[in-house]
Amino acid sequence: MADLGTSAEHGIDLTNKDMPLDYYMVDQNWDQFTSEEHGTWGLLYERMRNMLPGYACKEYLKGLDDLDISKDEIPDFRRMSERLKSLTGWEVVAVPGMIPDKPFFKMLANRQFPSGDFIRPRASMDYIKEPDVFHDGFGHVPLLSNPVFADYMQAYGEAGQKAMDHKCVNRLLRLYWFTVEFGLIQTDEGIRIYGAGILSSSTESKFALKDDSPNRLKFDVERIMRTKYKYDDLQQTYFVIDSFEQLFKDTAEADFTPLYEGLLQKPQFEAAEITADDVVLHKGTGAYAKEKAAQEKLKQAQEGADA
Repeated sequence: MADLGTSAEHGIDLTNKDMPLDYYMVDQNWDQFTSEEHGTWGLLYERMRNMLPGYACKEYLKGLDDLDISKDEIPDFRRMSERLKSLTGWEVVAVPGMIPDKPFFKMLANRQFPSGDFIRPRASMDYIKEPDVFHDGFGHVPLLSNPVFADYMQAYGEAGQKAMDHKCVNRLLRLYWFTVEFGLIQTDEGIRIYGAGILSSSTESKFALKDDSPNRLKFDVERIMRTKYKYDDLQQTYFVIDSFEQLFKDTAEADFTPLYEGLLQKPQFEAAEITADDVVLHKGTGAYAKEKAAQEKLKQAQEGADA
Protein backbone atom coordinates (compact mmCIF):
# COMPACT_ATOMS: atom_id res chain seq x y z
CA MET A 1 0.00 0.00 0.00
CA ALA A 2 2.99 2.27 0.04
CA ASP A 3 5.53 3.42 -2.53
CA LEU A 4 8.82 1.57 -2.21
CA GLY A 5 10.68 2.60 -5.36
CA THR A 6 11.67 0.36 -8.23
CA SER A 7 11.38 -3.42 -8.28
CA ALA A 8 14.68 -4.15 -10.03
CA GLU A 9 13.91 -7.83 -10.53
CA HIS A 10 10.74 -7.07 -12.50
CA GLY A 11 11.64 -3.65 -13.91
CA ILE A 12 8.54 -2.07 -12.35
CA ASP A 13 8.62 1.50 -11.09
CA LEU A 14 6.55 1.33 -7.92
CA THR A 15 6.54 5.11 -7.58
CA ASN A 16 4.38 5.43 -10.71
CA LYS A 17 0.76 5.60 -9.55
CA ASP A 18 -1.01 6.02 -12.89
CA MET A 19 -0.20 2.94 -14.95
CA PRO A 20 -2.80 0.29 -15.94
CA LEU A 21 -3.35 -2.30 -13.24
CA ASP A 22 -1.58 -5.09 -15.11
CA TYR A 23 1.61 -2.99 -14.99
CA TYR A 24 1.88 -3.75 -11.26
CA MET A 25 1.09 -7.46 -11.64
CA VAL A 26 3.72 -10.12 -12.25
CA ASP A 27 3.75 -13.83 -12.97
CA GLN A 28 4.02 -15.71 -9.70
CA ASN A 29 6.46 -18.14 -11.36
CA TRP A 30 5.30 -20.83 -8.97
CA ASP A 31 7.56 -23.43 -10.60
CA GLN A 32 10.60 -21.35 -9.63
CA PHE A 33 10.08 -21.71 -5.87
CA THR A 34 12.77 -23.92 -4.36
CA SER A 35 12.26 -26.87 -2.04
CA GLU A 36 13.71 -24.76 0.77
CA GLU A 37 11.14 -22.01 0.10
CA HIS A 38 8.31 -24.54 0.10
CA GLY A 39 9.80 -25.88 3.33
CA THR A 40 9.75 -22.41 4.86
CA TRP A 41 6.06 -22.17 4.00
CA GLY A 42 5.50 -25.54 5.66
CA LEU A 43 7.25 -24.50 8.87
CA LEU A 44 5.27 -21.28 9.07
CA TYR A 45 2.00 -23.02 8.19
CA GLU A 46 2.41 -25.78 10.76
CA ARG A 47 3.36 -23.36 13.52
CA MET A 48 0.35 -21.14 12.94
CA ARG A 49 -2.23 -23.79 12.00
CA ASN A 50 -1.61 -25.72 15.19
CA MET A 51 -2.14 -22.72 17.46
CA LEU A 52 -5.01 -20.90 15.70
CA PRO A 53 -7.95 -22.97 17.01
CA GLY A 54 -9.13 -20.95 20.00
CA TYR A 55 -7.47 -17.83 18.57
CA ALA A 56 -8.79 -17.34 15.03
CA CYS A 57 -12.44 -16.67 14.18
CA LYS A 58 -14.41 -19.57 12.72
CA GLU A 59 -14.88 -17.79 9.37
CA TYR A 60 -11.14 -17.67 8.86
CA LEU A 61 -10.62 -21.32 9.82
CA LYS A 62 -13.42 -22.32 7.46
CA GLY A 63 -11.67 -20.38 4.69
CA LEU A 64 -8.47 -22.34 5.24
CA ASP A 65 -10.43 -25.56 4.75
CA ASP A 66 -12.61 -24.34 1.88
CA LEU A 67 -9.58 -23.18 -0.11
CA ASP A 68 -7.68 -26.37 0.71
CA ILE A 69 -4.54 -24.42 1.55
CA SER A 70 -1.78 -26.97 1.93
CA LYS A 71 1.02 -27.08 4.48
CA ASP A 72 3.29 -28.82 1.99
CA GLU A 73 3.80 -26.07 -0.59
CA ILE A 74 3.40 -22.38 -1.33
CA PRO A 75 -0.04 -21.82 -2.89
CA ASP A 76 -0.22 -21.61 -6.65
CA PHE A 77 -2.27 -18.45 -7.17
CA ARG A 78 -3.93 -19.85 -10.30
CA ARG A 79 -5.38 -22.84 -8.44
CA MET A 80 -6.15 -20.75 -5.35
CA SER A 81 -7.99 -18.18 -7.48
CA GLU A 82 -10.12 -20.87 -9.14
CA ARG A 83 -11.44 -21.95 -5.74
CA LEU A 84 -11.81 -18.40 -4.48
CA LYS A 85 -13.67 -17.21 -7.59
CA SER A 86 -16.17 -20.03 -7.20
CA LEU A 87 -16.91 -18.88 -3.65
CA THR A 88 -16.89 -15.07 -3.75
CA GLY A 89 -15.60 -13.95 -7.16
CA TRP A 90 -12.19 -12.90 -5.86
CA GLU A 91 -8.78 -13.78 -7.31
CA VAL A 92 -5.20 -13.49 -6.07
CA VAL A 93 -2.66 -11.63 -8.21
CA ALA A 94 1.10 -11.51 -7.66
CA VAL A 95 2.81 -8.15 -7.18
CA PRO A 96 6.54 -7.44 -6.67
CA GLY A 97 6.15 -5.39 -3.50
CA MET A 98 3.87 -2.90 -1.76
CA ILE A 99 2.18 -1.05 -4.58
CA PRO A 100 0.96 2.59 -4.55
CA ASP A 101 -2.40 3.42 -3.01
CA LYS A 102 -4.23 4.17 -6.26
CA PRO A 103 -3.70 0.79 -7.97
CA PHE A 104 -4.11 -0.96 -4.61
CA PHE A 105 -7.59 0.51 -4.18
CA LYS A 106 -8.48 -0.28 -7.80
CA MET A 107 -7.44 -3.92 -7.44
CA LEU A 108 -9.58 -4.37 -4.35
CA ALA A 109 -12.51 -2.69 -6.10
CA ASN A 110 -12.04 -5.26 -8.92
CA ARG A 111 -11.99 -8.13 -6.40
CA GLN A 112 -8.30 -8.74 -7.04
CA PHE A 113 -6.13 -9.25 -3.98
CA PRO A 114 -2.45 -8.26 -4.49
CA SER A 115 -0.03 -10.69 -2.86
CA GLY A 116 3.72 -10.64 -2.52
CA ASP A 117 5.47 -13.04 -4.89
CA PHE A 118 8.26 -14.06 -2.48
CA ILE A 119 8.59 -15.82 0.87
CA ARG A 120 10.61 -14.56 3.80
CA PRO A 121 14.06 -16.00 4.55
CA ARG A 122 14.27 -18.40 7.49
CA ALA A 123 16.34 -15.87 9.40
CA SER A 124 13.23 -13.64 9.46
CA MET A 125 10.52 -16.14 10.35
CA ASP A 126 8.86 -13.90 12.94
CA TYR A 127 8.98 -10.47 11.32
CA ILE A 128 9.36 -8.96 7.86
CA LYS A 129 8.90 -5.34 6.82
CA GLU A 130 7.21 -6.14 3.51
CA PRO A 131 4.25 -8.57 3.17
CA ASP A 132 5.27 -11.90 1.65
CA VAL A 133 3.28 -14.81 0.27
CA PHE A 134 2.75 -16.27 3.75
CA HIS A 135 1.37 -13.06 5.21
CA ASP A 136 -0.92 -12.63 2.22
CA GLY A 137 -1.73 -16.22 1.21
CA PHE A 138 -2.16 -17.57 4.73
CA GLY A 139 -3.16 -14.41 6.59
CA HIS A 140 -5.42 -12.56 4.14
CA VAL A 141 -6.81 -14.87 1.51
CA PRO A 142 -8.81 -17.39 3.63
CA LEU A 143 -11.21 -14.72 4.89
CA LEU A 144 -11.89 -13.58 1.32
CA SER A 145 -13.92 -16.79 1.00
CA ASN A 146 -16.46 -15.29 3.42
CA PRO A 147 -19.14 -13.43 1.39
CA VAL A 148 -19.67 -10.55 3.83
CA PHE A 149 -15.98 -9.88 4.39
CA ALA A 150 -15.32 -10.23 0.66
CA ASP A 151 -17.92 -7.54 -0.03
CA TYR A 152 -16.37 -5.32 2.64
CA MET A 153 -12.97 -5.57 0.96
CA GLN A 154 -14.40 -4.60 -2.42
CA ALA A 155 -16.28 -1.66 -0.90
CA TYR A 156 -13.10 -0.57 0.87
CA GLY A 157 -11.31 -0.43 -2.47
CA GLU A 158 -14.16 1.58 -3.97
CA ALA A 159 -13.89 4.04 -1.07
CA GLY A 160 -10.25 4.72 -1.88
CA GLN A 161 -10.93 7.24 -4.65
CA LYS A 162 -13.15 9.34 -2.40
CA ALA A 163 -10.47 9.32 0.28
CA MET A 164 -7.91 10.52 -2.28
CA ASP A 165 -10.25 13.29 -3.38
CA HIS A 166 -10.57 14.47 0.23
CA LYS A 167 -6.84 14.04 0.96
CA CYS A 168 -7.70 11.51 3.65
CA VAL A 169 -6.00 8.40 2.30
CA ASN A 170 -3.87 8.02 5.41
CA ARG A 171 -7.04 8.02 7.54
CA LEU A 172 -8.68 5.37 5.36
CA LEU A 173 -5.52 3.27 5.56
CA ARG A 174 -5.87 3.35 9.33
CA LEU A 175 -9.24 1.65 8.92
CA TYR A 176 -7.54 -1.09 6.88
CA TRP A 177 -4.81 -1.39 9.51
CA PHE A 178 -7.14 -1.79 12.48
CA THR A 179 -9.56 -4.14 10.69
CA VAL A 180 -8.06 -6.13 7.80
CA GLU A 181 -4.59 -6.29 9.34
CA PHE A 182 -5.11 -6.14 13.11
CA GLY A 183 -8.81 -6.62 13.74
CA LEU A 184 -10.48 -8.62 16.51
CA ILE A 185 -14.07 -9.87 16.54
CA GLN A 186 -16.48 -10.68 19.39
CA THR A 187 -17.92 -14.20 19.15
CA ASP A 188 -19.99 -16.53 21.32
CA GLU A 189 -16.71 -18.16 22.38
CA GLY A 190 -15.09 -14.83 23.25
CA ILE A 191 -12.88 -12.43 21.34
CA ARG A 192 -11.17 -13.96 18.31
CA ILE A 193 -8.74 -12.78 15.62
CA TYR A 194 -9.56 -11.97 12.01
CA GLY A 195 -6.75 -9.56 11.09
CA ALA A 196 -4.07 -11.00 8.80
CA GLY A 197 -1.22 -9.19 10.50
CA ILE A 198 -2.06 -11.07 13.69
CA LEU A 199 -2.99 -14.41 12.10
CA SER A 200 0.35 -14.67 10.31
CA SER A 201 2.34 -14.03 13.51
CA SER A 202 2.45 -16.45 16.44
CA THR A 203 3.86 -13.73 18.70
CA GLU A 204 1.16 -11.18 17.89
CA SER A 205 -1.62 -13.78 18.03
CA LYS A 206 -0.78 -14.54 21.64
CA PHE A 207 -0.20 -10.88 22.47
CA ALA A 208 -3.38 -9.56 20.87
CA LEU A 209 -5.70 -12.10 22.47
CA LYS A 210 -4.09 -13.17 25.75
CA ASP A 211 -1.69 -10.49 26.97
CA ASP A 212 -2.76 -7.89 29.55
CA SER A 213 -0.60 -5.17 27.97
CA PRO A 214 -2.68 -3.87 25.01
CA ASN A 215 -6.02 -2.07 25.07
CA ARG A 216 -9.01 -3.74 23.44
CA LEU A 217 -11.66 -1.20 22.47
CA LYS A 218 -15.07 -1.36 20.85
CA PHE A 219 -14.96 -0.71 17.11
CA ASP A 220 -15.64 2.89 16.10
CA VAL A 221 -14.87 4.21 12.62
CA GLU A 222 -14.04 7.82 13.49
CA ARG A 223 -11.99 6.78 16.51
CA ILE A 224 -9.95 4.45 14.30
CA MET A 225 -9.35 7.10 11.66
CA ARG A 226 -7.98 9.42 14.35
CA THR A 227 -5.70 6.78 15.92
CA LYS A 228 -1.99 6.38 15.24
CA TYR A 229 -0.50 2.90 15.09
CA LYS A 230 2.78 1.03 15.36
CA TYR A 231 3.85 -0.27 11.96
CA ASP A 232 7.02 -2.05 13.15
CA ASP A 233 6.03 -3.48 16.53
CA LEU A 234 3.21 -5.12 18.46
CA GLN A 235 0.08 -2.97 18.60
CA GLN A 236 -0.81 -1.10 21.77
CA THR A 237 -4.53 -0.95 20.93
CA TYR A 238 -6.86 -3.34 19.10
CA PHE A 239 -10.44 -2.65 18.01
CA VAL A 240 -13.15 -5.29 18.34
CA ILE A 241 -16.10 -5.61 15.94
CA ASP A 242 -19.34 -7.38 16.87
CA SER A 243 -19.66 -9.10 13.50
CA PHE A 244 -18.63 -8.84 9.87
CA GLU A 245 -22.13 -7.59 9.15
CA GLN A 246 -21.47 -4.68 11.52
CA LEU A 247 -18.13 -3.99 9.84
CA PHE A 248 -19.81 -3.86 6.43
CA LYS A 249 -22.72 -1.72 7.61
CA ASP A 250 -20.59 0.81 9.50
CA THR A 251 -18.06 1.24 6.70
CA ALA A 252 -19.12 -0.01 3.28
CA GLU A 253 -22.63 1.38 3.55
CA ALA A 254 -21.58 4.64 5.22
CA ASP A 255 -20.95 7.97 3.52
CA PHE A 256 -17.56 9.11 4.78
CA THR A 257 -17.78 12.56 3.17
CA PRO A 258 -18.97 14.40 6.32
CA LEU A 259 -16.44 12.44 8.36
CA TYR A 260 -13.56 13.36 6.05
CA GLU A 261 -14.53 17.03 6.17
CA GLY A 262 -14.01 17.12 9.92
CA LEU A 263 -11.15 14.68 10.39
CA LEU A 264 -8.33 16.99 9.41
CA GLN A 265 -9.43 19.56 11.98
CA LYS A 266 -9.70 17.11 14.88
CA PRO A 267 -6.80 15.96 17.09
CA GLN A 268 -5.27 12.54 16.63
CA PHE A 269 -4.92 9.92 19.34
CA GLU A 270 -1.70 8.23 20.34
CA ALA A 271 -1.42 4.47 19.88
CA ALA A 272 -2.02 3.60 23.54
CA GLU A 273 -4.41 6.43 24.41
CA ILE A 274 -7.86 5.80 25.91
CA THR A 275 -10.50 8.54 25.69
CA ALA A 276 -13.59 9.26 27.76
CA ASP A 277 -15.80 8.23 24.82
CA ASP A 278 -14.20 4.82 24.29
CA VAL A 279 -16.06 1.62 25.10
CA VAL A 280 -13.25 -0.23 26.83
CA LEU A 281 -13.38 -4.02 26.72
CA HIS A 282 -9.95 -4.34 28.31
CA LYS A 283 -7.77 -1.54 29.64
CA GLY A 284 -4.20 -2.56 28.98
CA THR A 285 -1.41 -2.34 31.50
CA GLY A 286 0.96 -0.96 28.87
CA ALA A 287 3.67 -3.21 30.31
CA TYR A 288 5.12 -4.15 26.93
CA ALA A 289 5.40 -0.55 25.72
CA LYS A 290 6.89 0.58 29.03
CA GLU A 291 9.52 -2.15 28.91
CA LYS A 292 10.42 -1.27 25.32
CA ALA A 293 10.74 2.40 26.25
CA ALA A 294 12.98 1.54 29.21
CA GLN A 295 15.18 -0.61 26.98
CA GLU A 296 15.48 2.17 24.44
CA LYS A 297 16.37 4.70 27.15
CA LEU A 298 19.06 2.35 28.49
CA LYS A 299 20.42 1.81 24.98
CA GLN A 300 20.65 5.54 24.37
CA ALA A 301 22.40 6.04 27.71
CA GLN A 302 24.96 3.35 26.88
CA GLU A 303 25.56 4.83 23.44
CA GLY A 304 26.04 8.24 25.03
CA ALA A 305 28.56 6.80 27.49
CA ASP A 306 30.47 5.10 24.69
CA ALA A 307 30.63 8.22 22.55
